[in-house]
Amino acid sequence: MSSPAEFYNSLPPISKAYGTMCLLATTAFQLGLYDPGLIALDYELVFKHFQVWRLFTNFFFLGKFSINFGIRLLMIARYGVQLENGPFQRRTADFLWMMIFGALTLLVLSAIPIFSFSVLGISLVFMLLYVWSREFPNAQINIYGLVTLKAFYLPWAMLALDVIFGSPLVPDLLGILAGHLYYFLTVLHPLAGGKNILRTPFWVQRIVSRWRIGAPPIQRAVPDDRRTSGAFRGRSYRLND
Repeated sequence: MSSPAEFYNSLPPISKAYGTMCLLATTAFQLGLYDPGLIALDYELVFKHFQVWRLFTNFFFLGKFSINFGIRLLMIARYGVQLENGPFQRRTADFLWMMIFGALTLLVLSAIPIFSFSVLGISLVFMLLYVWSREFPNAQINIYGLVTLKAFYLPWAMLALDVIFGSPLVPDLLGILAGHLYYFLTVLHPLAGGKNILRTPFWVQRIVSRWRIGAPPIQRAVPDDRRTSGAFRGRSYRLND
């Protein structure tokens, strides 16, 4: 059995970095080192007082130490890692671009009054969950030992549980919307004969290459548009929760 340090070092770079930042943000909050209001998303403060850091910092706060915080962190450690080690293996720039696109989409959606929310970390984690559920739709998931269902339905099951336990509906719903938009533009639309209009920008590839983040990509002759999704591969996975 590997030690915690070995497990941490084995994690892929983007999921590891994001999970670490979320853990540090909550730890610092619990120690009283900052007020969450200083990192929350507030467009009036962003545009009138140029507090632009709020556009970034709100994505790293998953709430105070609690069962819900632990569940969100485990989502990153499980579903984010499985995505990065599976469909996005040796495609670190593509995975980073997915996270960036998701964050940008959530910022736009949160500007709509009915979707307004001050911290979008939970929404970004839920986006990861949604994309994972589409890449591994036939995986069997056991929820709290009570019910087993296919991964395709997991985002909706988690949303329903959050509603039952009194958590806000908006963050989960925003994550589902952002995840579906990404999956539609990069997988469903190209498979239907459309063009992939969401290719990873060159500047994201340069960042990953310059800083040597993750394993270098494998050069292939086929274009990215021919990447098939989990929904069309017909694979079945058994995961032990």
